[in-house]
Amino acid sequence: MASPEPPYVAVAQRKQAELAASIPSQWKLPANLIPPGMLTPAESITEGSKLYGRVNVMNIPRTCGLLTSKELEITEQYDVRELVLAMTENKFKAKEVVEAFCKRAAISHQLTRCLTEPLFDRALSRAQQLDDHLQRTGSPIGPLHGLPVSVKDSFFVKGVDSSIGFSALAFKPASENAPLIDLLESLGAIVIAKTNVPQTLATLDSCNHLFGRTLNPLNRQWTAGGSTGGEGVLVAMRGTMVGFGTDIGGSVRIPAMCQGIYSFKPSDGRVPYGGQESGQIPGKGRMGIQAVAGPLARSVADLGAVMAEIVPRAELFDEGCIPGYWPAPSVPVALAQPRHFTIGILKTDGLVTPLPPIARVLDEVSQLLRRTPGVHVVDIPTPPAFSKCQAAAGRLMGIDDGSSVMDIIESMGESLMPWHQGGRFGRGKALTVVQLAALQAQRADIEREMLKMWTLGISRERKVDAIICPVAPHPVPELDRYNAVGYTSSFVLLDYPAGTVPVRKFAESDLDIGREMDEPVLGSWDKANRKLWDEKSTDRRVYLESPLSVQVVTPKQRDYELFQAMEIIDRAVQGTQAEARTTSKL
Repeated sequence: MASPEPPYVAVAQRKQAELAASIPSQWKLPANLIPPGMLTPAESITEGSKLYGRVNVMNIPRTCGLLTSKELEITEQYDVRELVLAMTENKFKAKEVVEAFCKRAAISHQLTRCLTEPLFDRALSRAQQLDDHLQRTGSPIGPLHGLPVSVKDSFFVKGVDSSIGFSALAFKPASENAPLIDLLESLGAIVIAKTNVPQTLATLDSCNHLFGRTLNPLNRQWTAGGSTGGEGVLVAMRGTMVGFGTDIGGSVRIPAMCQGIYSFKPSDGRVPYGGQESGQIPGKGRMGIQAVAGPLARSVADLGAVMAEIVPRAELFDEGCIPGYWPAPSVPVALAQPRHFTIGILKTDGLVTPLPPIARVLDEVSQLLRRTPGVHVVDIPTPPAFSKCQAAAGRLMGIDDGSSVMDIIESMGESLMPWHQGGRFGRGKALTVVQLAALQAQRADIEREMLKMWTLGISRERKVDAIICPVAPHPVPELDRYNAVGYTSSFVLLDYPAGTVPVRKFAESDLDIGREMDEPVLGSWDKANRKLWDEKSTDRRVYLESPLSVQVVTPKQRDYELFQAMEIIDRAVQGTQAEARTTSKL
């Protein structure tokens, strides 16, 4: 006699049917345009790594015929400020802008499973309200009037689930908005969808039993990243103008790396974080390590456009936010007098040696910056305390016994996702108050030692404005193979703002076929990382055309300086790429 299905199966089927029904029939792709191998949500978890081939679906929204020429113009030809201006000057109605992005989001979902809660009907209704107000008064509603945005599934939206991939939390809609949602709506932005996350919000592959696995649109063999993976995909596919996620171990920076877009992890208190479902015990973040919320976008300018409106107002919306200042946009940095900016190059955390292509792209950016007027480049010796950051961050993430999340999983008969298996997640033993205090004291010691990175250890005067380092010690990996998170989690531990800037694609010249790394193995994390480059266990050609990015970091609360540094670095990179494109046409 066959054993009965676990309870989560029926809930997942009901939830997926609800999601499918929220997409209008006229927005649905013909079956022949969906590449073969688009597995069911359940199959995507267990069979995905075996059956997904190298498929790029980025161009399908543009060529499928569902989007009109005007909708393609709206979703492809404007940055944030230009699009808002077009609506406030009546070139476009907010409703037609929102509809274009909702339709493109629906198409993107059918190719990648990036959405959890499409909010299309309420978004279109809100857009009509904005149009009516503008026509009646002649004034927009806020500085982001009509801007289509999306948010990670964890954020509460009144009347909508925040299931975060758990069947036990499905069909339990929120009773109120998260502070970030209220702030965005007060600015005139319109939330069009919520997006997929990993089971437990604690892996680097956005995969769960309720919605299945979110796929990377650049190549379905690669991870889309996590835990803000659905946002990364939706932003990359132009299904939203700006996405908002959270970051405790790298969860806005890693998906940006995986999709070749931009992200901004602010300091604690800059962007409203409250009003979220985590599955954890309430208040855990105030005792352990403090996650933050931040945006993902397709340009540094778009990150700056939303941060400029959020940061000065955040303290009025969330009890965890602090007073903030963000200069109003005036003269573009590209046209302004060059500011002397010192950028440090931090090549390794001393724990996991970056693989050759990661070291190479860091060197390339370093050389570009050395040729940039107004920029002084220095090499940063790896602080001894850096190698301690990952372990401290990991322990602070796991200060409880894990029973809250495990109870949710087990209550519906769910199994752990592939990345969690093998002892990576489960029930443990909570720290005592004495143990937690000792761990926080260790954190303070690390923070104190890391301050020397900004003074080069030679004075009490800050010598370095920003540093660049890897986002990860490896390229975008295959499904369930993401390795060390120390390069991202460390800066949450330290509360340093950090962002992701894409540089270029992985090329044939990066393969180094027949050449292995000869540096000494530093430990278990380093050993695991090298398996992603070892030709005996990995076909390096899987990385071809994957995005290569760098991480930009500034000292605590220096968020606007992070934006400035990202602009400088991105301009240097984009200038070189433009020159390369021109040369290739000659």
